[in-house]
Amino acid sequence: MNGLDLTKSQKKLVRQLIEIGLNREFEAGVGKIDRIIQKWKIGEKPANETYYNVFKTLGKFDKHIGHRYDGMSGSNYMQVLAAQLADGVISANDLSVLDQDLQDKVIFICGIEKT
Repeated sequence: MNGLDLTKSQKKLVRQLIEIGLNREFEAGVGKIDRIIQKWKIGEKPANETYYNVFKTLGKFDKHIGHRYDGMSGSNYMQVLAAQLADGVISANDLSVLDQDLQDKVIFICGIEKT
C-alpha cells in the first residue's frame, strides 16, 4: 500500500466516518436555517429578510456540500476526511476506529497538531 491507497476494509471505515461527518454538516446547516426562522417567528426579523437569509444560507451550504462531496471516490476519501477534521466536523477521537497509520495520515493531510 503506497501513500494514500486504502484497502477495501479501510475504505469502508473511512466512508462510514465521512457519512458521520456529512450528517453532522447537514445538522449544522439545518440548525443555521432554524435559527434564521426562529428570529422571524419571534418578530425579530421581517419575512422578506428571513426568506432572503434562508435562501442565501441554503445556497452557500449547498455549494459547500457539493464542492466537498460530489464526485467523491476512493481516491479522495482521505482528503475529504482530512477536510472534515480541519473544519471540526469530525474530531481526532472519531478517527479512533481507524488503525494508527491511517489516523496519522489523516491528521498529517489535515495539517493539525496531534495531541
